[in-house]
Amino acid sequence: MDDSKVVGGKVKKPGKRGRKPAKIDLKAKLERSRQSARECRARKKLRYQYLEELVSSRERAICALREELEMYKQWCMAMDQGKIPSEIKALLTGEEQGKAQQNSTKLAKAAKTDANSSNP
Repeated sequence: MDDSKVVGGKVKKPGKRGRKPAKIDLKAKLERSRQSARECRARKKLRYQYLEELVSSRERAICALREELEMYKQWCMAMDQGKIPSEIKALLTGEEQGKAQQNSTKLAKAAKTDANSSNP
């Protein structure tokens, strides 16, 4: 007699569930494992290169911002002493306004580029 059962309109046969283990050649399995390990190491190496480039670009941005901050500090110290730096005079008169806008645009673009490169 057949051991199959009818449950909910479907015929179920007794036995093990899932995939049956395929008989795989041991050498092929080892070779696949080695290949997987090589690919894993290559991905890891690329990830570290990406992170190192990201860190160096951030360090460059930090240096540029520190230089800008130092310049502003010097301007403030000069104004505290009653002197108006020539750069500020030029900005007030509008001579250097175009250059200041270009510099601020460059800094904004650099910040956006760094922000975009941080999203992997």
